[in-house]
Amino acid sequence: MQKKLTKGRLLDEKGNLMESGYAHSLVREYNRNHIKAGKTRIKEWDYYLVHNEKFGVALTVADNSYMGLESISFLDFVNKKEKTASPMTLFPMGKTNLPSHSGEGITSFRNKQCYFSFEVEKGKRILRAGMKNFHEGHPIRMKIILTEASRDTMVIAVPFHKPGHFYYNQKIVGMRARGVVEYLGERYEFHPKDSYGLLDWGRGVWTYHNTWYWSALQGTVDGKVFGFNLGYGFGDTSAASENMVFYDGKAHKLDKVKFNIPGAMEGKEEYLKPWKFASNDNRLSLDFTPIFDRKAYTSAGIILSDQHQVFGYFDGYVVLDDGTEIPVKHMLGFAEKVRNKW
Repeated sequence: MQKKLTKGRLLDEKGNLMESGYAHSLVREYNRNHIKAGKTRIKEWDYYLVHNEKFGVALTVADNSYMGLESISFLDFVNKKEKTASPMTLFPMGKTNLPSHSGEGITSFRNKQCYFSFEVEKGKRILRAGMKNFHEGHPIRMKIILTEASRDTMVIAVPFHKPGHFYYNQKIVGMRARGVVEYLGERYEFHPKDSYGLLDWGRGVWTYHNTWYWSALQGTVDGKVFGFNLGYGFGDTSAASENMVFYDGKAHKLDKVKFNIPGAMEGKEEYLKPWKFASNDNRLSLDFTPIFDRKAYTSAGIILSDQHQVFGYFDGYVVLDDGTEIPVKHMLGFAEKVRNKW
């Protein structure tokens, strides 16, 4: 069963979801002041990934209550390597003032070492970011504009098995990108004909220990923008999954998708060996060939984060709602497994 969300307030008077399910836009209204759970459990973030076939950047501004995170990654797909810098702040507790809607406002952060500004204007998003000491004393800076044509998005409202805990999430996949990244004395340019951006907009109250699986792809097939969002692993997804395929601006809903990661044991995954993806409705079958693993491990007291975001190439097929089969041939994307105690 895939239940579609209706319009209205996101949370009831006790801070629980009024309704769980999926939608193609933010039909439910998020308000941080409606949350009744402990304030240190609130997690809010904006994550952007922009890339073409040769290089990309990932940008994060997160206010996780007792810990803030501002992160930049530079992704080199030609040489199969990446560099990430993720300075943290203590106890922002909502003072980052992330917008309550993805379609308006400015997400911003600035200190002596870095700056981030994600500004939403009608039909486009303007991303500015920079860091003085990004890598071995070298700075990085960028300005990128993402153009939003009329399109469906992935929205999901998921409860956890604990009162007052939920996740409200939107993924916008396949925005056209143009802009410049300056790094190591080089200018890397994004052009709309071959460069794409996605947004992961997340707001919620999370339980302490959880694991998620997430994968996304964006590009073109037969001259039309194509992509997907796949994921599972956290919360109660009995009302709906977050699995969607996007083709020419329209979303096509899938049921459940399984990530088959090589390695027989939990914690012993072989992330750089080929993966397989399959849906229970036989509408998706993909082989994934990794090229590098953007991994990070942090363990400090009660906090643990074990992240593997693996970039590589997908081959296979997906089937649209009307039965049309779309071939996927050596298209760049990523798949990740993240385990947190936070």
